Amino acid sequence: AAQQPRWPDPRRAADVADLLHRAAPVVTATRTARLREELAAVARGEAFLLQGGDCAESFTENTDAHKTANLRTLVDMAGVLARRTGLPVVKIARMAGQYAKPRSRDVDAHGLPSYRGDLVNSAEPTLAARTPDPARMLRAHADAADATALIRRLGDGALPEAREVFVSHEALILDYERSSLTVDDSGPEPRLASGLGHFLWIGERTRQLDGAHVAFAALLANPVGLKIGPGTTPEEALAYVRRLDPHVEPGRLTLISRMGHTRIRDVLPPIVEKVAASGHEVVWQCDPMHANTYTAAGGFKTRKVDEIADEIAGFFEVHRRIGTHPGGIHLELTGDPVTECVGGAAGTAEADLPARYRTACDPRLNGDQARELARTVAALATDGVEPRKAAVLR
Repeated sequence: AAQQPRWPDPRRAADVADLLHRAAPVVTATRTARLREELAAVARGEAFLLQGGDCAESFTENTDAHKTANLRTLVDMAGVLARRTGLPVVKIARMAGQYAKPRSRDVDAHGLPSYRGDLVNSAEPTLAARTPDPARMLRAHADAADATALIRRLGDGALPEAREVFVSHEALILDYERSSLTVDDSGPEPRLASGLGHFLWIGERTRQLDGAHVAFAALLANPVGLKIGPGTTPEEALAYVRRLDPHVEPGRLTLISRMGHTRIRDVLPPIVEKVAASGHEVVWQCDPMHANTYTAAGGFKTRKVDEIADEIAGFFEVHRRIGTHPGGIHLELTGDPVTECVGGAAGTAEADLPARYRTACDPRLNGDQARELARTVAALATDGVEPRKAAVLR
């Protein structure tokens, strides 16, 4: 298993995992089954998938105000997409578990262990804070449960649209992911169901076909996603599909392309053609964030809204040309008025980045930029295409 923390005391980590195993699940099997049905509709071209939220959740930002702002942004974007396309929009938040992040180096520029998300260690630049602490998994689980409770409260009150929001995170730290599994025998064969999130995905850095993360995802009854970067070959993509969707279930697998705006039009077509020819009905989703990151002159990692929009445009162009359904987008965003990405109607420039640069890891679209992007995506989705009349998913 790649990207795993080196716990100083493995016995303590095992004790924490045992406590987590006895804790109540964060999500219910009924809601996870509902998401499987809705993603099947996306795979058939009858719905659109909008997924978004923080790059990495943090314990300090685990406030009702922050989470509500993120959820409001997500449902506002979904409303724009639904009205313009005539399609139901499946809403999945990067929330209630997105507490761990893969890193390209084990040690940072100051010689300290890299920050791997609040589930593992702290961003504070001291050796003690950066030492992996398994007890942080307990805090992550408790905060995740609080987040799903908030979604229910908002859905019953101030934000009714939130009741249809599912939660998701990258299945990265396997000690945590293994802690909340039950047997689900409702499908073609018995599988393990995760109680930690409705939807889990495998990242670009842990998608080794013979690795532990893909093996773990193959066992799950939950719908799963897989990030595929510009180095993915059509043959590899097909191997992933056969491994993770052995029973050819529509919507069981979401392939999340993260190619970069300069490469998607060249790299993605042969992958789509190969998978489509296999008969598997996957959800095709575009992550236009990760391959468009660069470091600005002031040292801040950032992304340009125009380049994010261009990758999404390329994603739609590829699928329109091949005749497949451009099923959704996957964004890092927040409803807070941050200055982390460049561009948008407000004209955020690189010089503005230090003003409100608050992300725990990668730069996020702010609420205004995210809503603007939703209008751009809606225009791309309906360009030259009559809005489809689709029944609301029940």
